[in-house]
Amino acid sequence: MLPEQIIKRPLTLTEKGTRLQEDENQYMFEVHPKANKIQIRDAIETLFSVKVTKVRTLIMRGRVRRMGRGHAKNQNWKKAFVSVADGETIDFWEGA
Repeated sequence: MLPEQIIKRPLTLTEKGTRLQEDENQYMFEVHPKANKIQIRDAIETLFSVKVTKVRTLIMRGRVRRMGRGHAKNQNWKKAFVSVADGETIDFWEGA
C-alpha cells in the first residue's frame, strides 16, 4: 500500500485531538483498516518528515442509525494515535 492509501485523514477538529497535540505531541488519524502499526509509522514518517516514537491503534465500531423505518449500521473504521519526537510537529494546514 502507498502512504497516501494508508493515511486517510487527520482527526484534529475534536477537543481531544487538539489537547493531545498541544500537551502530549500526539496526532490522531483515520487509517486503512488493514494497515498495521509499522505501515502507519512508515507512512507518517514519509508524508510529514517527522520521527514517530509510538503508534497506538483501535477499531471504531460503526453506530446503528435510523434510516426511515429501518435501521442501518455505519462501517467500522480504524483510528491511530501517533506520537512524534519532542520538538517536532505535524502541520496539516501548511499550504492553506
